[in-house]
Amino acid sequence: MTDSVIFFIKALFLGLVEGVTEFLPVSSTAHLLLVGDWIGFQSGSAKVFEIVIQLGSILAVMWVFRERLWQLVHGTFTGVRSEVQFTRNLIVAFLPAAVIGAVAINYIKALFVHPGVFVVTLAVGGVIMLWVERKPHFAKDADADAVASGHISARTLEEITWKQALIVGFAQCLAMVPGTSRSGATIISGMLAGIQRKTATEFSFFLAMPTMLAATVYDLYKNGGTLTSEVSIAIAIGFVVSFFSALVVVRALLSFISRHTYRPFAWYRIALAVVVLVWLWLSAA
Repeated sequence: MTDSVIFFIKALFLGLVEGVTEFLPVSSTAHLLLVGDWIGFQSGSAKVFEIVIQLGSILAVMWVFRERLWQLVHGTFTGVRSEVQFTRNLIVAFLPAAVIGAVAINYIKALFVHPGVFVVTLAVGGVIMLWVERKPHFAKDADADAVASGHISARTLEEITWKQALIVGFAQCLAMVPGTSRSGATIISGMLAGIQRKTATEFSFFLAMPTMLAATVYDLYKNGGTLTSEVSIAIAIGFVVSFFSALVVVRALLSFISRHTYRPFAWYRIALAVVVLVWLWLSAA
């Protein structure tokens, strides 16, 4: 096979990695950077590639929630109180990352060159997830008692308060550090703020739409002119594959979370941190 064909196959594989990991609390960024390094993916614009193919995953979640999204847009413009409140909460949750990202974007990107960061963020995130899931009021059979005790105050998207949304918004800023996981940070912080597990997951999905769309548009604006035709084709391939793989994962995750906890993902993060640590040790030897 020619070098171009191999390059496109690698782009296809990374698109699959993006689609599968974007909405799981395991850090898609860590997976893209680590897998890209392991398979020797060198696009010359790797960071742009990794950010732009996320658009495929975002369009996938928009498609899955298309009816609810239309209800939100229509209700907001027609003055439906619950939809206006939901839109307000999304804006409140979006603003912290937008402001902090604009101010600290260069420093944050500098963290991407230190793979050792993944070891810490993956492991710490996994431990925090295990700690949260051990709380009795987050047990699958404790929903009614948790509501009665006040530990859970929001069982639907419409019941989320602006304070809970703000907590999730600030937690999303932590995801700027590679390996933290945007979905993991927003879901777990939402649960700690009193949002029911499945609702926190859905709110994380909705918050991802403006956040990741803004990141994609910004990066294309800043770096779009540097893309070669080959890299543009690779991005298109990764985009399409991430869209279809994310379609499957989003539906599967919502089904899984309605019956299970996030513990398996926590243990996966810890195991991956160990793998990365061993890899770094062997590379330095």
